[in-house]
Amino acid sequence: MCDTPNMRKHSSEVVDGIEAAPARAMLRAVGFTDEDFNKPQIGIASTWAMVTPCNMHINKLADEAEKGANAAGGKAVVFNTITISDGIANGTVGMKYSLVSREIIADSIEAVAGCEGFDGLVAIGGCDKNMPACIMGMARLNRPSIFVYGGTIKPGAGHTDIISVFEAVGQHAKGELNAIQVKQIEEVAIPGPGSCGGMYTANTMASAIEALGMSLPNSSAQNAVSDEKLSDCYRAGQQVLELLKQDIKPSDIMTKKAFENSIRVVIALGGSTNAVLHFLAMAHTVGVDLT
Repeated sequence: MCDTPNMRKHSSEVVDGIEAAPARAMLRAVGFTDEDFNKPQIGIASTWAMVTPCNMHINKLADEAEKGANAAGGKAVVFNTITISDGIANGTVGMKYSLVSREIIADSIEAVAGCEGFDGLVAIGGCDKNMPACIMGMARLNRPSIFVYGGTIKPGAGHTDIISVFEAVGQHAKGELNAIQVKQIEEVAIPGPGSCGGMYTANTMASAIEALGMSLPNSSAQNAVSDEKLSDCYRAGQQVLELLKQDIKPSDIMTKKAFENSIRVVIALGGSTNAVLHFLAMAHTVGVDLT
């Protein structure tokens, strides 16, 4: 790839020139070569964590995004941020941290990308708060960026999901199920990686973000462990380089018209009302008035 200044506007400030020798020395330790210093740097924001099935596979998806960015002529750098789980914290004092975590995640993405001088970003999220948080971090930085949804979970045995477990608790309270029956549902409802399987907040925001224009077309519907989801991540890594070439930034994509389109999609799909909280925050971050 041709080393054009506009594609390395941020990384060049960090790694170019004799004064940047200490920075280059540290980056060589994490795998940079001489050639890599002349490439646009792409931050891959991973929300991987083992605190929830929504995000337990995202390290593998981040690896695919890294491969895609590298294949397209960039130098990808994977970094991590946090996530929490509303599904686990529901009904406990832990929920007071839920919405706050959105701001912490956005802050962390902005801080890492701003400090390291990444020229573009791919962020991969898979739970209620980290998805809008990724968009907010991208909007603050306003560098060419693509969001990838980590994907929905497969159904449990008997077409169960997390709601089946909540309902089983209610049925137990009514005397319709005993403790053994509740445990039987609990054991099979969540079969592996992926976000809660319904039009709850995660799938709602995945659809909303795609309609907003910040995800690749047709990338919000694939399940978490599918080959298609791996492909989504690889293509996102490739396409962020195309955004860099054309200097297309989040502020160019997330216009008021784009938000109105996204809101229509959420209404048409019967999405979660939590979308209201996130639409307002994302729009405010990018300077769009939705009120």
